[in-house]
Amino acid sequence: QVQLVESGGGLVQPGGSLTLSCVASGRTFQNYYMAWFRQAPGQEREFVAGKNWSGYPTNYANFVEGRFTISRDNAKNKLYLQMNSLKPADTAVYYCAAGPQSTRVIPQYDYWGQGTQVTVSS
Repeated sequence: QVQLVESGGGLVQPGGSLTLSCVASGRTFQNYYMAWFRQAPGQEREFVAGKNWSGYPTNYANFVEGRFTISRDNAKNKLYLQMNSLKPADTAVYYCAAGPQSTRVIPQYDYWGQGTQVTVSS
């Protein structure tokens, strides 16, 4: 089993920045593709960014528009999402996920964290 715990969410003004973290545990962590998803109230969960354990490939949703950076520190079993120039439309619960391959299909992910709330508002 892989266990994922997110942190770093909070309230930020439009144009502000936040860094989300995901701490993973499990003997097979280094073999997983890691991704961030988000879900706003009344909306479907959507892919934000993903990164393979080797560092390649790295994938971003089109709405990121160069504002976010995903990174991972395999030695520390940590995944990060640096978010800049945040917009109210970015308000959502952000989830860390792990799966066997690069994909944006939610059922193909094996493990999920509890989520961390990001609220962008003035």
